[in-house]
Amino acid sequence: MRILVSGASIAGPVLAYWLTRHGHEVTVVERSPVLRKTGGHAVDLFKPAMDISERMGVLPRIEALATGTTRLTYLREGTRKPISADVTKLFAAASDRHVEIMRDDLSEIYYDATRADVEYVFGDSIASIGDEVGFEVGAPRRFDLVIGADGLHSNVRRLVFGEVGKTFVGAYLAVLSVPRDLGVPGEMTGHIGPGRTAAVYGARHLDDARAVFLFRSPELSYHHRDTARQKELLREAFAGMHREVDSWLEHLDGDGAFYFDSITQLRGDTWSRGRVALVGDAAYCPGPAIGGSTSLAVLGAYVLAGELSTGADHQAAFARYEDEMRDIVHGSRAFALGTAKTLIPSTRLGVSALVRGAHLLTSLPSWLVRPLAKLNSKGVRMHDSMRVKDYECQGAGTPAP
Repeated sequence: MRILVSGASIAGPVLAYWLTRHGHEVTVVERSPVLRKTGGHAVDLFKPAMDISERMGVLPRIEALATGTTRLTYLREGTRKPISADVTKLFAAASDRHVEIMRDDLSEIYYDATRADVEYVFGDSIASIGDEVGFEVGAPRRFDLVIGADGLHSNVRRLVFGEVGKTFVGAYLAVLSVPRDLGVPGEMTGHIGPGRTAAVYGARHLDDARAVFLFRSPELSYHHRDTARQKELLREAFAGMHREVDSWLEHLDGDGAFYFDSITQLRGDTWSRGRVALVGDAAYCPGPAIGGSTSLAVLGAYVLAGELSTGADHQAAFARYEDEMRDIVHGSRAFALGTAKTLIPSTRLGVSALVRGAHLLTSLPSWLVRPLAKLNSKGVRMHDSMRVKDYECQGAGTPAP
């Protein structure tokens, strides 16, 4: 089949990789004129996504570009004594196999794994979907299937599904590029207070450092492409927290990369209609930074491609894809809601409990941390509980191991 995928970030290239391995002809259209380099945040790949990446042959490169963060050091607002935690133990509790990597790096790795076999069209976007697919720039073309892998603000979802149910978690995430010397490779340092957290981190291979901000708020009024308004809202949210945080925010006036978005869940349980389907954040975003959305996107792309390989009836394949992913998505949503409450506590007591709890957990011996965590597969081990099915590759290209 000839399949059009909208979006060249994470889910899109992973989906394109597996579709070509199953013998399909794939085109990926991306609104950005080049592969996106948004200066975005670090994302987590848990065991299922690591296993899929290994089958794609890209795991060594992913591991080579890991951020290498091993320690968290936070100062509670209004105090002078910082508290540290061992990140390696925290993630050992959450996953048997895990890596943290910059989103831009991961996107480029997946793109490089596909660009020899996949047609990429940059600087264009889908304008209409009918017998032909209309584009904002290019001429109309015919495709057998159209897949939206274009994120939380999906254009494909808007065109085909209209408005879908969303749950605003009550918080916002922002990431800002700052000078490299403000961050220490291997360590995240920051400040935490009721309803807001700010931190900075670096990585060996980055030319800059990243300041990340999480804060609670009623739903704010802004457009998702109005960066000037977003920067204004961020300054207001962190005014007076600490002079170090103020120094990070000074770089909002520069030309460095900037990201800002609400932490919002999509609530729909149907991700296909006719010959169109959705995958990743476009379908079931559990909330940026809190619900394992990157690993969910990798797994969803793999499953969708695999189910399309098992027969000629795409609607039956879409239904199987939804059945495979539904419980996983529901679990991710519930996990994300709990994580938001934990990571952004609204009271001083909650802040103290979070910081001291992380410190206590990482003070335990390594041999005890993981067995304790494995007792709860729906909590911190939820991501590792996602199952990776085996699909036989029928088409050209390198077969999956």
